[in-house]
Amino acid sequence: MDTFAAEHAMGAFVLDVREDDEFAEGHVPGAVHIPMGEVGTRLDELPEGRILVICRSGRRSRQVVEFLQSQGREAVNVSDGTLGWAERGWPLES
Repeated sequence: MDTFAAEHAMGAFVLDVREDDEFAEGHVPGAVHIPMGEVGTRLDELPEGRILVICRSGRRSRQVVEFLQSQGREAVNVSDGTLGWAERGWPLES
């Protein structure tokens, strides 16, 4: 089990920054959805502490992590994204 899966299993906050249709197709169980373009105006919806940021493959989430870190937040990129989660055979919610 990788670090992301272990943190997820322990109740970590997961932020999915994909678009609405992508999120609806399937997402990591319990992930909170805020599209990438809305994160800057919805910071008050994010908890204090560690935020695991995920997208499809890791590119958009990396940009959001950089932004969150510039705002003084503790954010970590899930580098292989939802695709990596699904490729491991772990469940998705829709």
